[in-house]
Amino acid sequence: MLVDTYGRTATDLRVSLTDRCNLRCTYCMPEEGLQWLAKPDLLTDDEIVRLVRIAVTDLGITEVRFTGGEPLLRPGLVGIVERCAALDPRPQLSLTTNGIGLGRVAAALQSAGLDRVNVSLDTLRPDVFKTLTRRDRHQDVIDGLGAARAAGLAPVKVNAVLMPGLNDDEAPDLLAWAVAHDYELRFIEQMPLDAQHGWKRDGMITAGDVLASLRTRFALAPEPGEERGSAPAERWIVDGGPHRVGVIASVTRPFCAACDRTRLTADGQVRTCLFAREETDLREALRSGEPDGEIARIWRLAMWGKKAGSGLDDPTFLQPDRPMSAIGG
Repeated sequence: MLVDTYGRTATDLRVSLTDRCNLRCTYCMPEEGLQWLAKPDLLTDDEIVRLVRIAVTDLGITEVRFTGGEPLLRPGLVGIVERCAALDPRPQLSLTTNGIGLGRVAAALQSAGLDRVNVSLDTLRPDVFKTLTRRDRHQDVIDGLGAARAAGLAPVKVNAVLMPGLNDDEAPDLLAWAVAHDYELRFIEQMPLDAQHGWKRDGMITAGDVLASLRTRFALAPEPGEERGSAPAERWIVDGGPHRVGVIASVTRPFCAACDRTRLTADGQVRTCLFAREETDLREALRSGEPDGEIARIWRLAMWGKKAGSGLDDPTFLQPDRPMSAIGG
């Protein structure tokens, strides 16, 4: 198991398959892009599958999410999913994507064993999408979402980030659209993950702002039942149900005390937190011929040192030194 000194157990593995992306979202990277990792530095398909196998069979991981950068840019993605789905015990497999290209591969991913997808879409307006992402690909994302739903990758979740002066007025429209198309919408507070360090706490659209905006059109009731636990989203029933909307308040209401995640970067580093500044190298152990047991030991030791929180609730928080595209969201 992957436990830390605060009594948390990691059962959810986030695997970044590439640092590359085909969008240039203003809250993630500069317009000119970044200096990408050299191909020899990236984990191979075999290395990724081996690490996932060790995580699942030796370390108690039950859920695996493939991220990026943009994971659909990974040539071997379908094969990686298929091989991970064949593991025993079989983990739950999901994918976080910008949706571009999803229309072409959604059915193949479902056949390979992918269970569901999270697709990022911050606006319903093509012109705003172009401003936010610096690319004119809005319809491709819409088509990708439809293909995921048709393929049965359910529930199809849509992640939206609201930015002041761009799409901060769209929360009710996004929810109405998601309800109409049977998508589960989740609003995420903007986090300091941009390589150009342009994030500012002042003026950020908070979870409270989102809920206030939604309530101008919808009746929202807290989802009943069990405690939220390690789930990042607080979920609300929309107009009596059955549809729900989630709000992830990573900055204003962090959920670190119940975190159950461990992260693997595209170049084979363990990160205990998205905002951690320390990394533990598994790639070198893989390529040095270390056995599974030694790799598992290194991973356990890394997670044992996980800090109590991300630090996002500290007004003096400094942004991490690696952009989100290199770490995996």
